[in-house]
Amino acid sequence: MLDLIADLSPDPGRPAVAPEWADPARYWPRLSAATGHLPAPVAVIDREALRHNAMDLLVRAGGLPIRVASKSVRVRAVLDAVLKLPGFRGILAFTLAEALWLAEEHDDVVVGYPTVDRTSLERLLADEEAARRITLMVDDMTHLDLIDSVSPPQSRPQVRVAIDVDASLRSAVLGHIGVRRSTLFTAGEVAAFARRIARRPGFRLVGLQMYEAQIAGQGDAAGPGAPVIRLVQARSRDELRERRAAIASALTDVAPLEFLNGGGTGSLEFTGSDESLTEASAGSGLLGGHLFDGYRSFRPAPASAFAFDVVRRPAADIATVLGGGWIASGPALASRQPLPVWPAGLRTLPREAAGEVQTPLRGASARGLGLGDRVWFRHAKSGEPAERIDSYHVVSGDEVIDELPTYRGEGKAFL
Repeated sequence: MLDLIADLSPDPGRPAVAPEWADPARYWPRLSAATGHLPAPVAVIDREALRHNAMDLLVRAGGLPIRVASKSVRVRAVLDAVLKLPGFRGILAFTLAEALWLAEEHDDVVVGYPTVDRTSLERLLADEEAARRITLMVDDMTHLDLIDSVSPPQSRPQVRVAIDVDASLRSAVLGHIGVRRSTLFTAGEVAAFARRIARRPGFRLVGLQMYEAQIAGQGDAAGPGAPVIRLVQARSRDELRERRAAIASALTDVAPLEFLNGGGTGSLEFTGSDESLTEASAGSGLLGGHLFDGYRSFRPAPASAFAFDVVRRPAADIATVLGGGWIASGPALASRQPLPVWPAGLRTLPREAAGEVQTPLRGASARGLGLGDRVWFRHAKSGEPAERIDSYHVVSGDEVIDELPTYRGEGKAFL
């Protein structure tokens, strides 16, 4: 397997030139030429684009260490390579089963969501090394009760836990703005919960997580609602900076925390400037899903993409590809569809959209497509395509230089 880390490290001697992905007429045909011998659907990671994105995340974080969100990658070789770069530290996993798997090779894995997976808890509580490497997320005492019901404190290793705190904005006019996560919100609530954990045998409080989805997960670049989004995000940043500082201060007398985590790919500049935090989380920006096209402050390179073959021509201006319906999670909006990016000018049909087995595409460039021609798509998100494919082909220049198995390709399906 290719030593990805050598290829992700910055090259001081590399001349400063415009990146190839800035010119779609060069970028996408090159990927087509490099992968033309592979059957569709074919998924690729461009090595130079991945390198660019990794370095850009570090710059945007302003020196704050970045914990890599595995959900947004789901390729172990990429996780391994990125974590060897100075500035990246630890993994934010999405399930305990995944964390147990990753902890076989990594010694700092935080599960970003609470777990009630008794089978995986049994494995964790029977393995002292795994218990040292994995941190569980909690926001309710019943989470601790469940752990104790699987194995009482006197019969197991000490369990590392972190507190998940609601980082949303509570507006008197607009109501709750953000994702629905923890019920813990104020410094007083968090400190009271932390004291209960500290008194509880068999647990060690080591961290705090506050993910500001209303900033990190919401583009602000364009559209009729953009001015309102920018105003709300500015108010949320001010409120959150003050509240996180109060929470961090309240916790200093309760437990010596190892990390205070915040942010996401979409809010790294803000996260890096928040002096209350010791680390940020990011993952989606490594592969660069098209949802990030709607942000003003940054634009990741389209490091990952996938292509399907044209199999039908139902009309002069329509070409139909086999497959395509790799819809992203979240609200059922057009933005969650895969985006056809090459040939330029293609769009899905309103009444069909992207289908599981076939996707008709309309546009002037469809007239020049024949059976067997390739159409390139970008996914809305970054990690989710890995649930559809067994491997990514790594492209550098004009050739495929490696093939990296996804979680699915390694026989893993965690959700």
